[in-house]
Amino acid sequence: MKALPHPRDGAGTAVLGVLAFTTLEMTVLATAPAAYRPVISGALLGAAVTAFALLAVVLRADRKATRQARRRVLEVMDGSSLTSRALEGFPMEAVRPRLLGPSAPSLNHLYIAWAYAARGHDTAWLVRHLGLSADLARLLTDAAAARPRD
Repeated sequence: MKALPHPRDGAGTAVLGVLAFTTLEMTVLATAPAAYRPVISGALLGAAVTAFALLAVVLRADRKATRQARRRVLEVMDGSSLTSRALEGFPMEAVRPRLLGPSAPSLNHLYIAWAYAARGHDTAWLVRHLGLSADLARLLTDAAAARPRD
């Protein structure tokens, strides 16, 4: 199956932009004549605050887009498609110990992830779109690949 695009494309660009801008600021301050440094510092400080505010907006929008993408993925696969036949081969014994932690996913969340894994989605897709840990997603995809086909 083709993986959906990663929802965090703008964050890396924004971080690199802020880092490049900060490096440029330091270079300008180091090479500017002493008499102009207070004025240049004020202007650069204003620009830096603006850049960091922009970065915060981009990161917040990224987080919101990620949450919305996960919600859409979970809505597509609702409980009505989780029949006993669709859950055949679910590795309950291997998953059971991972259901006990404070940040453990719900069993329904894992059933949905199983349904996607059984349809051919890979580990990275489950991690990115369903928020599973890599080891749990790998467990599901490996079990789905190992189950007998009809």
